[in-house]
Amino acid sequence: MREKIAVLFLDRDGTINHDIGTYVRHRDEFRLIERADDAVAMAVAAGFHVIIITNQAGLAKGIMDEVQLDEVHAYMNELFMKKGGRFDKAYYCPSHPDYPHPVYDRFLNCRKPGTGMVERAIEEYRTKGMEVDMQRSFFVGDKAVDIECARNSGLRPVLVRTGYGEEEACRRKHLVPEYVARDLYDAVHGYILKQ
Repeated sequence: MREKIAVLFLDRDGTINHDIGTYVRHRDEFRLIERADDAVAMAVAAGFHVIIITNQAGLAKGIMDEVQLDEVHAYMNELFMKKGGRFDKAYYCPSHPDYPHPVYDRFLNCRKPGTGMVERAIEEYRTKGMEVDMQRSFFVGDKAVDIECARNSGLRPVLVRTGYGEEEACRRKHLVPEYVARDLYDAVHGYILKQ
């Protein structure tokens, strides 16, 4: 019998770190949103596994490479660990329909609001003997595609007002998050840990 786990799925740019308007290619371009590291630490302390789910079409566009992206994610985890938090894995979709790329085109179906990255994470936990408890698992993001991905995946959606904070876009698409938070800290401390 598999161990049931709660997972906090997090969008990256605009949710964890400041969206700088272009792709974050180096660690010196990566700046945490205030108290995002505290939020992750609180979630981990409460027993959540943490997974990053991020569209990174800068790879298909040739703006960055996977080594650079992995270094940014390693740095992000270093920052989390300083506060006692961490993430288990960062899943990223490298493709974009408007930028054909011979290596990355096979990954087009992973782009949010598609559920490919979430499905991969759930399957990898299964191979390790763990079952994601969808009723106790959340997806936090700043865009309508994050809320749609959460809904499509059966996860509980939370929208943050940092980054794009697309409340109006969600309303137009009839996507209703469970909670609209000021930031990731408010999402975790003000809502998720109270459920």
